[in-house]
This record gives sequence, structure tokens and C-alpha cells, in this order.
Amino acid sequence: MNKNVVAILFAAAMLAAQFAGAEDKSADVTDLQALRTAVRADKKAFVASTITLTDAEAKKFWPIYDAYQRDLDMANRERALVVVDMVGSDKPISDLYAKNLAKEIVAADEIEIKARRTLYNRVMKALPAKKAARYLQLEGKIRAVQAYDLALAIPLVK
Repeated sequence: MNKNVVAILFAAAMLAAQFAGAEDKSADVTDLQALRTAVRADKKAFVASTITLTDAEAKKFWPIYDAYQRDLDMANRERALVVVDMVGSDKPISDLYAKNLAKEIVAADEIEIKARRTLYNRVMKALPAKKAARYLQLEGKIRAVQAYDLALAIPLVK
């Protein structure tokens, strides 16, 4: 299969995974395969089933969650564009081009880091500390699984 098609399909899958979610029942979040499956099914439902919120907490939390997911989507789009460029090349790339790709990866990472800092500040104010910490841990695990899947799929630059 053409590398460009594979790269585009992969990038699309990563973006789609951002909108995917969880099963009706909360999976054991230490079982990473179950976590991966739940997040792909319906992430928001999985989060909701993992951190039980009162109505008042939910009213504060879900707008914060949605804003964070939008920021993550932006970072993932930036990252996907870089992935397409990296995988799409059938031949070795120049040093200058490699430097530019690396810079773009770091820029996408910085978007995500900024979003995580904002998320932390908002969630810690909106929820009791234990629920906030539980959500932040859950989101960290979800991001780790997604990062692992991405790392497996991206070949090293030639």
C-alpha cells in the first residue's frame, strides 16, 4: 500500500480516536487494553462512568472537559500533519526538513502541555481534590495509551 495513503489513514484514525469513547461499564483502568477499547467506544461516557459526579460537579466539570478535548484535538491535528509529512516521504529527507518536522512536533507537544496546565487549574477548582486527581490520572493514562499507539505506528525518519 502506498505510504501516503497509510499515513493519511493513520492520521485520520488518530483524530477519530480523539472523539471516540467508552463502554457503558467502567473498565479497570489498570488494564490498558480495556482502557484503549473503552476510550475508542466513547471516551466521554467512559470518563463519566469512572468519575461519578454529582449534578453540581457535572455542571462545572463537563464544560472544562469539553474545552480540554478541543485543545487536544488541535494538538492532535498539528501532530497528524507532521506524521503525514514524515511517513509520506519515500526517500530520506534533508536535514533542514527534518529540523522543521522536529520543531512542529515540539510545537504540538507545547499546545498539549498548555492545555493540560489549564485543565489542571480548572479541574482542581471545580471538583473535590480526590475526584480531580482521579480524572487527571485517567486522562493521563488515556493520553499515554494514545501516545504509545502513535509511537508504534510512526517509523523513524530516514
